[in-house]
Amino acid sequence: MTGSGPGNRGRALALLACTQFLLILDTSVINVAAPSMGRDLDISPAALSWVANAYLVSFGGLLLLSGRAADLLGRRRLFVAGLATLAVGSLPGAFADSAALLITARAVQGVGAAMAGAASLALLLTLFADGPERHRALGVFAAMAGAGGAVGTVLGGVLTSWLGWEATFAMNAAAVPVLIVPALRLLPPGRAAYAGRAPGFDLPGAVTVTLGLALLAYALVSTGEAGWDEPRTLLTAAASMALLALFVHIERRAPFPLVPLAVFRRRTLRLANGLAVMWQMSLFPMFFLVSLYLQQVLDYGAVGSGLALLPLSLVVVAVAAVADRLIGRYGLRAVMCTGFVLVAFGMAWQSRLSVTGSFAADVLPPSLLLGVALPLVAVTTNIAATVGTSRDEAGLASGLVNTGLQFGSVLGLAVLSGVAAARTEAVAGTGVAAGTGTAGAAGTEAALTAGFSTAFLVGAALAAIGALLTLRLRLPLPPPARTPQRGMRR
Repeated sequence: MTGSGPGNRGRALALLACTQFLLILDTSVINVAAPSMGRDLDISPAALSWVANAYLVSFGGLLLLSGRAADLLGRRRLFVAGLATLAVGSLPGAFADSAALLITARAVQGVGAAMAGAASLALLLTLFADGPERHRALGVFAAMAGAGGAVGTVLGGVLTSWLGWEATFAMNAAAVPVLIVPALRLLPPGRAAYAGRAPGFDLPGAVTVTLGLALLAYALVSTGEAGWDEPRTLLTAAASMALLALFVHIERRAPFPLVPLAVFRRRTLRLANGLAVMWQMSLFPMFFLVSLYLQQVLDYGAVGSGLALLPLSLVVVAVAAVADRLIGRYGLRAVMCTGFVLVAFGMAWQSRLSVTGSFAADVLPPSLLLGVALPLVAVTTNIAATVGTSRDEAGLASGLVNTGLQFGSVLGLAVLSGVAAARTEAVAGTGVAAGTGTAGAAGTEAALTAGFSTAFLVGAALAAIGALLTLRLRLPLPPPARTPQRGMRR
């Protein structure tokens, strides 16, 4: 790096935050473009769902391994390699002529996203010392991640409408060089954290945890099309649990474990990572479900439903900018608890949807409240999960919290979407949705609205549980200042 002054670190933070924006944007940008892909290439709905899901499976499955690899191999090196992999995976997608090629491209994109995402947070932890400076940096990071989730829906619609679905893949190939070139100048050199000590690499642990997490992600995203009780879902989940149990067994005996199990003795780390999962489970599905409500009940187009979430994104950016000051004034636990309470209230408010509602009355007010809540829970859980992290463990801490966030979003979407579908089916089965013509359409919209409302209430309950769990959070005290003893030479 050309220097470690505030100016250079500020530009490095901007680079890392923009990378996070791109990676989160990629999780949603394809959802809007997928119907056009299906029509153009005659792809079945089941295969089309895996154009999106392949990214989630490889992204979630490789985050933990990528975090540890960042410590062992060098964080800048892994960051650049991850971005390059993302670009390599994007190019075949832009020229794909079959479902198989699209799914492969998305899986490779997920591999690159896992590498770059884990390295990004590890680099941030390395660049900014624990305290207000890191809190401020994590606020920027969270703001860009939240904005990426909302902007992806809008951008997917705009690119597909104006340039075709191929542009959603070409976008990455164009953006990656813009990120890699300054990375080589702004980020710390790619020296491994363990340089000179040459620890061994835990290959059995790496294989079992990666396969176990990938199968878990596969099982979760399969619930949307196969259901929770289908053999495919159950067998995949069982195989995942077996592999993860084997991973724990391996780590207990490995001379150089991929994940030293001693880290899980840290109560703060365990609870903070659990809370990261909780807020993603409760809040992340809101973006998807609100978009469906706007399109299926209020007849918004894809671009319009995406634009409806932009006010939320602006609030996220504004609140994230002052999150560090709120933490400094009121304390991390108080801000975290407030964030979870606001998520619970916001999701409960969002559940008051109606068939004859409107964006201004039913969606905008609760979404603005959720926009306040999102950076509060995102920043505080990241701080708590990484507090006291040494430089040698930055990648490991990044991999753990990123894995929790990713699986929280996938699990939350599976659970809340399943709740919405079950409630919709139950309401439709009672005869409320019966009929034909206008009456039949109104009944279907009533059933859908009931499903979305119930899902939001479940999300509110999850957030309320998270608020209660924050009361158990105990942050480690800083070491006491040493005072020289009388008579000691100063």
